[in-house]
Amino acid sequence: MPIDSREGSLQAPTRHPLEWQTPEFYNEESLFTELERVFDICHGCRRCFKLCQSFPKLFDLIDEAPTNELDSVDKKDFWQVVDHCYLCDMCYMTMCPYVPPHEWNLDFPHLMLRAKAVKFKNGDVKLRDRLLTSTELVGSLAGIPVISSIVNASNKIKPLRQIIDKVAGIHADAILPDFHSDTLRKRDSKLHKAGLIPTATAETKGKVVLFVTCYGNRNEPDINEDLIKVFEHNNIPVILAEQERCCGMPKLELGDLDTVKEFKEVNIPTMAKLVDAGYDIVAPIPSCVLMFKQELPLMFPNDSDVAKVQNAMFDPFEYLMLRHKAGLLSTEFKEDLGTISYHVACHLRVQNLGLKTRDVLQLIPNTKVDAIERCSGHNGTYAVKSETHLDSMKIGKPVVDRVAKAKPDYYSSDCPMAGHQIENGLVDSEQKPTHPMQLLRKAYGI
Repeated sequence: MPIDSREGSLQAPTRHPLEWQTPEFYNEESLFTELERVFDICHGCRRCFKLCQSFPKLFDLIDEAPTNELDSVDKKDFWQVVDHCYLCDMCYMTMCPYVPPHEWNLDFPHLMLRAKAVKFKNGDVKLRDRLLTSTELVGSLAGIPVISSIVNASNKIKPLRQIIDKVAGIHADAILPDFHSDTLRKRDSKLHKAGLIPTATAETKGKVVLFVTCYGNRNEPDINEDLIKVFEHNNIPVILAEQERCCGMPKLELGDLDTVKEFKEVNIPTMAKLVDAGYDIVAPIPSCVLMFKQELPLMFPNDSDVAKVQNAMFDPFEYLMLRHKAGLLSTEFKEDLGTISYHVACHLRVQNLGLKTRDVLQLIPNTKVDAIERCSGHNGTYAVKSETHLDSMKIGKPVVDRVAKAKPDYYSSDCPMAGHQIENGLVDSEQKPTHPMQLLRKAYGI
């Protein structure tokens, strides 16, 4: 394809609403017409070849086709490109020169999302993938006392994992999260300080509701416990919402948009009422924050409560830096941390916040933070599935190599799953990842 005018490409990228509730969205003929248009542009550019496996797969299909052009690629092979996309958004936000407002109007991630939605609507989804993305169901069952101990122990028995690999398609070498019966919600009443009086600033209300998240409730509740301790140490009262469902990101990545809507119809009214009551919102997982700040507003552009929650949602370290800007963050640290290799999660990078986690950690005396802005390769279920685990490890290898070379006192990621992906790659080390909020709590000595 000839290179056309690039007018508008130097402007900030803009996202169009996702018209997922229209019949045209699920029209396969229309979908494949758009896939051909976008794939042809990608073929002529190839700038995104190093981001993930979607682009190398596309380019290999073209280079191995009879004419070395897209027109001789079997259309059924397009699904291979779709299956390797895990909606990290990095091509849209960091690489592609043809995103809106450019006239070519490329939104590769949302085109892949549309294709996934068509696949899901057609029933072309494995039971394994339905279960892996049903985080509430799996967590509630695996988190039952006694059962959680059995599940956690079983996940570490290699012969059993090899059987699960063959039967269920969950790779034997993938690190699977532990499940806790002592959830964050069960711990909540024992965690809070009494008598805190919030101080508002121009940008923050000074009191927050914590969107716990499925992962932060049942898999690593200590992260949320650390968050509550750090925030309340800085005189920021924290409460939990009365009720909460999954943010919807796992189902979004599956293409199950109706279930995303079902979760939204519980979460948004609950949180909108808390915003009206004067609360800001934080969530410990970057993907969950992104869901409320970007994906739900694009799916429901005319919902005023969605917009209200969007405007009140913060990444935790973004929030702490805003408090520091107003002179309200404690910098009385009791412990230095030395060197930290800090992986910046993709779903945090695409929020365009800057490196707030790094900036907060660097307030700690005698602490040096090396920020690594590369994909870990975990990406939800991608690193867990048998057919994509090795690809995930290949994608994350530059991150792992950099951590291994640095030999830091700690390595860390805002995304705990990315932290474990790095752990999985550090085959010659027994060092475990430490979440940034745990590091901050450790530095405070609380």
